[in-house]
Amino acid sequence: MSFDGVQATNCDATKCKYSAVKMGYWHDNYIQYFVTGYERKTPEINRGYYARTKGVAMFMDKFLMKTGSNCQIINLGAGFDTLYWRLKESGVRINNYIEIDFPSVTSKKCFLIKKNKILLDTIGTHDEIKFIGPELHSNDYHIIGTDLRNLTELDKKLCQSGINFEIPTLFLTECVLVYMEQESSSMLLQWIAKKFNDIFFINYEQVNMNDNFGRIMLDNLRSRGCQLAGVDACLSPQTQIDRFVRVGWDSARSWNMINIYEYLPVDDRYRMERLEMLDELELLQQLLQHYCITIAWKGGTMADVDHL
Repeated sequence: MSFDGVQATNCDATKCKYSAVKMGYWHDNYIQYFVTGYERKTPEINRGYYARTKGVAMFMDKFLMKTGSNCQIINLGAGFDTLYWRLKESGVRINNYIEIDFPSVTSKKCFLIKKNKILLDTIGTHDEIKFIGPELHSNDYHIIGTDLRNLTELDKKLCQSGINFEIPTLFLTECVLVYMEQESSSMLLQWIAKKFNDIFFINYEQVNMNDNFGRIMLDNLRSRGCQLAGVDACLSPQTQIDRFVRVGWDSARSWNMINIYEYLPVDDRYRMERLEMLDELELLQQLLQHYCITIAWKGGTMADVDHL
């Protein structure tokens, strides 16, 4: 299976996030360094990315409130995500932050970081940062180039990046597992559940993909070379939950993005909704119905986080 189309979605997502940031939907001083050119997206796309970004942050904040700095974040299929810099800017300090993606993606990210003083200075001093091929290693930030289906290499590279299997660890994925064969993603989730003692997973992904709107989304993605090999786990909130529970996670919960959107702080939502007029409210609602955030956990730290 070719992953060229899948890797292209990283650039698409980065451009969409940059569009929303430029319009004032949320604050990100760093995404500008990972895009070339500005392409204004439609209001429903901007609002959808707002809900995605704020929803993921809401659950991440719950994790960080419980753990303080004694934790790790592992961002699977991270692409050009800027979360590491945004956390640093907001004063959050954690033991270790690790990003994993295909080497072809991580090499581009490393190239962009290497030539940008602001990004480098946030990571550390010149002596603390090492670029090795398509990878970056520093005291608390690592970019690893590997295929998530290769668990032997993943284990080895995580150990080289100073991973601690004993302390609370947050795993984050945004539209990543759906591109893997379900057998491969199940093996990955099972491996994580066996290796780590205290874990919390946040997965943003498609859902309700077996109705007409979902089938149209699938056809559009396939026309761009993106085969959703793992779509069977995205048929309903229950299939999203089952994928975790059946491979050894203690429990899981899933909400579509309409639920998440309605739960976000009212004052910030009001501010955001005034940024630009939205004519296609029905289209936004359909989009939100076909994405979800699923959380899963194993161990004691996040055992009571089963509600919004």
